[in-house]
Parts: sequence; structure tokens; C-alpha cells
Amino acid sequence: MKRAAILSILLYMIFLPFAYAAEVKNVTAKQVGNRMLFEYDLMGDEPEADVNVTITVKGRAYATDKLHLEGDFGKVRTGRVKKIWWNVLQDFPQGVAEDVEWEVVAGARAFKDPVTGMEFIFVRGGCFEMGDTFGDRFVFEDELPAHEVCVSDFYLGKYEATQGQWKKVMGSNPSFKENDDHPVESVSWHAVQEFIGRFNQMARKSYRLPTEAEWEYAARSGGKKEKFAGTSQESELGDYAWYRSNSGGSTHPVGQKKPNGLGFYDMSGNVEEWVADWYDQGYYRNSPKNKPQGPSSGSYKVLRGGSWYSNPGILRAASRNKNGLSERFATNYHGFRLVAPSR
Repeated sequence: MKRAAILSILLYMIFLPFAYAAEVKNVTAKQVGNRMLFEYDLMGDEPEADVNVTITVKGRAYATDKLHLEGDFGKVRTGRVKKIWWNVLQDFPQGVAEDVEWEVVAGARAFKDPVTGMEFIFVRGGCFEMGDTFGDRFVFEDELPAHEVCVSDFYLGKYEATQGQWKKVMGSNPSFKENDDHPVESVSWHAVQEFIGRFNQMARKSYRLPTEAEWEYAARSGGKKEKFAGTSQESELGDYAWYRSNSGGSTHPVGQKKPNGLGFYDMSGNVEEWVADWYDQGYYRNSPKNKPQGPSSGSYKVLRGGSWYSNPGILRAASRNKNGLSERFATNYHGFRLVAPSR
């Protein structure tokens, strides 16, 4: 393998402080032989912090435990001139000609709730064009106009909430196809709120449903121009989603398909996901730019992502659905995933 194979790497360094740890500052990068060297300062009052690295290639994120790294990552004491070496050719033997995005972060990138085992992934906030940006035949009026929206940092469930997790909190299972590894479904918005209330008491946390803006930002791999969660090609949809063409008329265990670029599974397909917002068909014409919360009231709540029953048009990341809040409106393709605050 020629050493020049990795010279075309284009690096975008992203430095992100995390509320519970010191800050990563002054990151620099240079090539040394077949490796990349990243130097940084870890500054703050705390004696040490968890330093983690994420590399994104072609929209796919690779976390610290999936990379061949050496040096100052994991538990690191605060101080100047910390070094991380990336053995590029061990992870990409042919080299990397595409643009590569890096995050060097002081703080946890993911965590698992001890009560239910739910796994959460950190999402770095940002701004993006929310709504339809493709203009294809599937578009509905409530997805227009596309408009710039900004969200803050948050944690989101890596998977849809499962039946096993629901039973740990609620003691029963409402789902039409009972299997602990499948997403819970047949749950109304009100039932999900009852689950969240009990869960927060047990876990002593502040879990909640995502807003529409948070959900779409995460589904589109951090606000990228992706039609579905993980891809823009309908021909590839079966690799990422359970839907009408491949589901066999049922849900499937979470996490069997490919994740999107941030590592989230089943954000297109399997079950539709309740979000926090009230539904208003014309809301996008008046939505605020910063952290929109949806209308202040309404008759319906929003669902996102499509389900095992849906056609591709409903699985688009921009697609919006709505339903009533009570038990009589619950269907066997309504589920959810939760948000945990970043602070």
C-alpha cells in the first residue's frame, strides 16, 4: 500500500465541550507516516475527563471502540499537549479519499440507563433545513416550506423503546406481537406519557419525547440532506428499514437493519414514533428558528418515521403523521424513543 493513499484526507476538526467534563481545546492534526496525529489541550477544573473520538466517513460514524487509536483517549487527566494517534490503514486499508469529519470530545458519547437498559447516543446540536428539501412526488403540504431550524445538544435513544423495557416500567405488554426485543407498539401518546412519568421516578432522570425538530435532525444524521434515515436512495431502503415491502406484516427486533450516520437504528420503519409536538398543518410557515417546540395546543400529536406497514413515502425523514392522544387511537404501528438531556 502506498503511503500517498491517505494524503487526500480532508479533515474537519470539531471541538465540543461537554457539561460534565473539561473542555477539549486547541486541536491540531498532521500526518506522520501512515498515521494521523491529533494534539489537543484538556482544560478545566476537574482532574480528569473521558475523551472520546468519532470519525465519520461517507456519512457513517465510527466511535472510539471501532477505531485503531493510541494515546490520550478514554480517561485522561487535564493538561496540555495530549496526543491521539490514528492508524488509518488498519481501519481503511485502501486509504481514505473522501472527506472525513472528526470529533474529539471530552465527555460520554453514549450511556445505558440502568433501570431499563435503554441506550442513548449524544447528538451535537446544530442548524439544518427542516422539511422537504427534495421536492419529489411524495411531498405533503405540511412539510413545506423547508425552513432553517437550530437545536441544542441532546441524547436520543439508540433504538426504539422495546417491549421488554416497557414491561420493566409498566408491568404489562400492550403489543400485538409479543416479543421483548421488538419495539413496543399499540401505545397511545397518553400511555407513553404515563410510561415516562413512572420511568423518571424510577430512574430519577428527566427523560422525555423528542421534539419534531430534534427527531428530524437526528434521523437525517445530524441535519444532512438525507431523504430517509441513513440513505437518500429508495433502492437502498431495505438495508435500513422494515416497511411494507419487507416486513411480512409485523414489527421486527430493534437494531437488525443498518444504522444511520449517527448510529441510530429504525428511524425509518418498524414503528412510527411519537414526538412531543402538537400537530398543525401550517406550522412550518410560522415556526421559530431556534429550538421550535411546536404549536401551544391542538387536537393531535405528531408521529414520525413510518412503520412496518408504511410505503416509502411515509418513511421519509421529512414526512409527518398525526393521531389522537387517547387509547382508542393507539394502533399496532405506534411506538417511540426517548430523549435524555445533555446537562
